[in-house]
Amino acid sequence: MLLRRFEEHLQSLAPPRGARVLVAVSGGPDSVALLDLLVAGGAAHQWELVVAHVDHGIHSESDRIARMVESLAASYGLEFQNRRLQLGPGTSETDARAARYAALEAMRIEQHGDWIVTAHHADDQAETVLLRVLGGTGPAGLAAMAAVQGSIVRPLLPFRREELARYRLDRNLQAWEDPANRDPRHLRSWARGSLLPIIREKLPDVDAQLLRVSRQAGFERIAWDRVLEVIPELGWRPEPGGGSVAAACLAAYDSTLGNALLRAAARRAGLTLGIARAQRAIEFLAQAQSGSRMELGGGWTLEVEFGRARLRGVKTAEPLVESLGSALMVVGPLGEANFGRWALRWRPEPAPDQQARDGLAAWFIPGALQVRPWQAGDNIRPLKGRGSRLVVKCFQEAKVARADRSTWPVVLDSAGQVIWVPGVCRSENLVPQPGAQALRVDAQIT
Repeated sequence: MLLRRFEEHLQSLAPPRGARVLVAVSGGPDSVALLDLLVAGGAAHQWELVVAHVDHGIHSESDRIARMVESLAASYGLEFQNRRLQLGPGTSETDARAARYAALEAMRIEQHGDWIVTAHHADDQAETVLLRVLGGTGPAGLAAMAAVQGSIVRPLLPFRREELARYRLDRNLQAWEDPANRDPRHLRSWARGSLLPIIREKLPDVDAQLLRVSRQAGFERIAWDRVLEVIPELGWRPEPGGGSVAAACLAAYDSTLGNALLRAAARRAGLTLGIARAQRAIEFLAQAQSGSRMELGGGWTLEVEFGRARLRGVKTAEPLVESLGSALMVVGPLGEANFGRWALRWRPEPAPDQQARDGLAAWFIPGALQVRPWQAGDNIRPLKGRGSRLVVKCFQEAKVARADRSTWPVVLDSAGQVIWVPGVCRSENLVPQPGAQALRVDAQIT
């Protein structure tokens, strides 16, 4: 039975019980089936479900479809959230997909959600692998879509389109068929409706073989990703706009191994790096001095600083997003917000016996706090330290690169005093007594 298998698979994925989950529902057959499966299996996962719909503004019937999804959410007694975009009929598949994911992520943050669940299934995965082969992807790209990727969860990847269709028929579920899914002008639609049927005439098991390629490539991708964590001298760490590893360590490896590790680090940072470009980067690191910089294309750079090989994206040194203005207020007992490349969350929690001076979590005596970018001249009274120190000195000791400092969040109390620089320095101000009710703030580089 599909529902039982779905519940068993869902339990193998990361989301904990009681999580607030946005279900991406387009109104199409697959997302309608996904929503019903999640509701029917509610006893197993105990999630708080929110139906999230993105109206791309492309199709002439988009308003009607949004209302249909809203009615569907109401029939299950679920909250409905809608985001309307103004993309227009000439929008490419790639741009529409990027806009859709950005809209879903914005809704997740606004709704204090933990996850976004999408309806990608096994046939979507096979099509993705085929399209990536035709596009000349590298080995890691053949892994295609991951079941859990950031805030995205894809619980239908083990299931085929035809069994989801049978489930909808058995449950008498109505859905909207997007005509774009049959339009051969779209690359994926052409592969689905024209190319794959031709291949199946000679190779009936092509879908299963494509999925086999995906599983094997995914196994290798995960293995290299984990290697970053089990080589302590490599010292992988995420940073605003990318990440870094120990430059001398990476350059000292055999060129083939160094190439593979650099590409794994790049994937962690959000960059797809080809073998040839990675090899040029390894050769660059072998002779680079501190302050050296190499362009990697697409706005990405490789820089050597403080003994670290830093992969930086195009947005690393840009000012904070305009919608946040110059400052963010942390108010109320519970909340979440993005601050440039940082994600901040706060909640009430008893204070621990001790706090780390350079941690990414800090506990404060409850009250309104302000978050703004670092400014030259900022100073702080370090926890268990003596006197005040310039924050720039703390940055230098923590080996925070100059390019990152202008967008690094600084937390201030109501008097405007710097009380915390996440990952760099906690001050002695507003430190609650151990066990006392406190405001916990977590900062994470996204």
